Amino acid sequence: MRKRFLVSGFWFLVSRSWFLVSGFWFLGALSLGAAQVADLGRDGVSVKVEAEPEEVDLARDFFVTVTVTAPAGVDAALPDLRDRFDGFSVAEDFWEDPVKAEDGSTTVISRWRLVPRPGARRYRLAPFAVAGFATSPVLFAPPAAREPVTGDMEIAPKRDLPPLSWKLVGWLALGLALTALVLWLVWLGVKKVRETIRVHRLSPIQRAFYELEKLLKKGLPGRGFYKDFYVELTMVVRRYIQRQHGVKAPHLTTEEFLRAAQESPCFTRAAIAELRQFLESADMVKFAGVEATPEMADSATDKARDYLNTDSAHSASAGGASGEGARQ
Repeated sequence: MRKRFLVSGFWFLVSRSWFLVSGFWFLGALSLGAAQVADLGRDGVSVKVEAEPEEVDLARDFFVTVTVTAPAGVDAALPDLRDRFDGFSVAEDFWEDPVKAEDGSTTVISRWRLVPRPGARRYRLAPFAVAGFATSPVLFAPPAAREPVTGDMEIAPKRDLPPLSWKLVGWLALGLALTALVLWLVWLGVKKVRETIRVHRLSPIQRAFYELEKLLKKGLPGRGFYKDFYVELTMVVRRYIQRQHGVKAPHLTTEEFLRAAQESPCFTRAAIAELRQFLESADMVKFAGVEATPEMADSATDKARDYLNTDSAHSASAGGASGEGARQ
């Protein structure tokens, strides 16, 4: 019994859904405006054609409802009207089940949703056969005529620019920012390369004083980085010695460097003693853990500067003397 009840309920819902679809169709057609009604009936058979809206509008669908009511004993069947509509394309059609009244008459209703074709010569429902006779054609009011275009043609018509988009502005700003960043990085690279070339062209003493000034601008003693300061300060002196005298001082320990300096004719005993005092005091801070002070850092800087000036002057005088001897 439960299964029979479910089957009956299913067919009840199916039958009611057809009426719901027809109802929505009818409401949608009514929302378009007033209807155009044509009565094509005769000999006791009623044939009504209703069209909404009253006038064909190319921007809207056109709805046509055909209702046939025939007395008892007369066939009220409607033919397929798809090929009877001129100026339209058929989008949808709905057919309701025939309804019999108590007096034996039968009513058949078919609904059509049509799409008007632009430029059609006419819009009509052509004659069709029903209940043993042919109906008259039904002409639908065509679209209103467009206003004629007046005025001369523009030689250079103005172009309407699209509205400015903030999203487009954002992308342009981002692109400009990235371009500026790339140009800035390129400029920094070129500047660094030019500076490197300029420094490499300096004489050993000029390059040593350039490195010393660069080190002092870092302000390492003022921030408490005494060990780093002494490491870089001694490397300034060691690199100068390598460039000026050919001794690989940056790669040697203090003892190895002093032995190499004693064997080289480029260093006097006074210069070796000065270097020993400078390098060993620096090693005390770098390796022995001696706490340095700003005064000690200033003193080490002065000693490095004095050595560079003294050695440069000695090298210049020695070079001048050897040049005069060669000329003699």
